[in-house]
Amino acid sequence: MDEVLKELEHYLSKDIPYSRVLSSMCTNPHPIAVKAHCMFLRTNLGDPGLFPGTFELEKKVLSILGNFFGCESAVGYISTGGTESNIQAIRAARNVWKKSNRGNIIVPESAHFSFDKIGDLLGIEVRKAKLDEEYKADLSDVERLVDDETFAIVGIAGTTELGQVDDIKSLSKIALEKGIFLHVDAAFGGFVLPFIGKKDFDFRVKGVSSLAVDPHKMGLATIPAGVIMFREESYLSSLCVETPYLTSSRQYTLTGTRPGTGAASIYAVLKYLGFDGLKKVVLECMRITKMLKEEVEAIGLEPVIEPVTNVVCFKCKAFRLRELLLREGWFVSAINRPEAIRCVIMPHVTEDIALDFVSSLKKTLSFI
Repeated sequence: MDEVLKELEHYLSKDIPYSRVLSSMCTNPHPIAVKAHCMFLRTNLGDPGLFPGTFELEKKVLSILGNFFGCESAVGYISTGGTESNIQAIRAARNVWKKSNRGNIIVPESAHFSFDKIGDLLGIEVRKAKLDEEYKADLSDVERLVDDETFAIVGIAGTTELGQVDDIKSLSKIALEKGIFLHVDAAFGGFVLPFIGKKDFDFRVKGVSSLAVDPHKMGLATIPAGVIMFREESYLSSLCVETPYLTSSRQYTLTGTRPGTGAASIYAVLKYLGFDGLKKVVLECMRITKMLKEEVEAIGLEPVIEPVTNVVCFKCKAFRLRELLLREGWFVSAINRPEAIRCVIMPHVTEDIALDFVSSLKKTLSFI
């Protein structure tokens, strides 16, 4: 056993420590999430009759989050993360709509690449609306793209590249007027925005039909732990298939076998830290984001937008700069609309780490 564990340690040691990573929207899970995860390693929510306690825990998590996001009657389940949640939301919208074999959805150009997968998997057209000057979905372009075959609109609450938030209220108005499903991808922003005073993206907005959030990002749960929630039971029911040989006769999830570790780790963090504790984590990330922005501005780089969440991007020759920073041991992203380096200030990015990064950035800029 020791030999096997030593070999595993060897491979694990090759992974990049989060202390040098400013490109990821994931982070070190909270210690209590890790303990909860380990406790539930043997569980399978795909066969809930064998694991009634774990299934009850999942329902408890859904109830807590439903209330938090403005709909105490919301239904859903713990998914593997934003990609699965987005697939299931659009699949449910399509299943309820089902007017023809075609159909299209409208997403902003800033939407996560999971929507390209959705188009391929479901055989639907994914129409991409232009962005306005603030890099939000251009509302007039969304309206222009809607036709009789449109069954869903998607808004993003915390875009992957810039952390920007679409105007969900206005998208809701369009959706209600047209009788169209509105899905909000808040995989990143769901556990950020409520803690900085922004609550106009979730079920409090009348037209929002479904919501995706990822507790394994700013919620400090273990990977994988996403959540998909629907306002109405009919959407969840539309996903059901018969499972006669299991302890439940029907299953509405995308994956069959599902670990209960996500439900356990989410619940553990919510009970231990509570929403007040998570707010402190978010506010500290926002403080460091603001500090990093000011420090980088002082050495001559301009932010693409004022940070809305704990993501900040700086205009520069990003792809060259990313290479130079990698030589210094830093992992940042490069985006191309506009060309900029992207920094995500997750809980593992302390003030000292941020200042150390700025020092390396200043050094590398002299080579461009």
